[in-house]
Amino acid sequence: MASVTPAMVIAVVAVFLAVAMSFAWWLATRSGQSGYIDTVWSFATGFAAMGAALAPFDGATQTRARVVAGLLALWALRLGLHILARTRQGGDDPRYAALKREWGAQADLRLFLFLQIQAGAGLVLALCAMAAAHNPLPFGGFGDVLGIAVALVALAGEGVADRQLARFRADPANRGRICDAGLWGYSRHPNYFFEWLGWLAYPLIAIDLSGSYPWGWVALAGPAMMYWLLVYASGIPPTEAHMLRSRGEAFCAYQRRVNAFWPSPPKAL
Repeated sequence: MASVTPAMVIAVVAVFLAVAMSFAWWLATRSGQSGYIDTVWSFATGFAAMGAALAPFDGATQTRARVVAGLLALWALRLGLHILARTRQGGDDPRYAALKREWGAQADLRLFLFLQIQAGAGLVLALCAMAAAHNPLPFGGFGDVLGIAVALVALAGEGVADRQLARFRADPANRGRICDAGLWGYSRHPNYFFEWLGWLAYPLIAIDLSGSYPWGWVALAGPAMMYWLLVYASGIPPTEAHMLRSRGEAFCAYQRRVNAFWPSPPKAL
């Protein structure tokens, strides 16, 4: 008899993420730096998803579960440490700063509720990882190989995009200019594209087209949710609104020249 059940794991993950994002709210309101929110979310979601992947439903941890957990650890460490380093440089995240201005006197309460929604998003990603890790088919098939490759390409691509942007911003000659170097010349948000791509790896590992593992299709919820969040909600819209306020016509020209999300050669104007 299994020591735990999927329902038990989901409940524990949900409570853990709610507590973690409550801590993120306390840390952000105490420090005045909203970047700590995304730092905590990255580490907490990665840890929760790893726990869901490694949960011994059948009494043993299999190779696929360890591989999925390893990919999640790489994702959480890279993203969490990157955001932490950026936050420690000072200044508030302009997306959260805009929300707090909009919310006014109710900013603290509404931020707390907003972060609980983020905890829910983390739960969806943990379910995605759990569905991939507990695919009962033998490990090493085409889906496993392709999923691992996609995850590693996504990690590398997002890391390259972040380093290119950091180098651009570190050069005093680029002050007030728009970064269109490297990957940023093919997508206005290559970091968001590769973030989404990374979550596409788990459906590739989870889904069995023969139909013997219907729960594998649950893993599609992860990339579907991330695409909506990044493209239509908390990613591109507030980031570009901030860039339009701070860069004006220069950013408008960048918008006309380069796709927002999907990488492609820049348009000739």
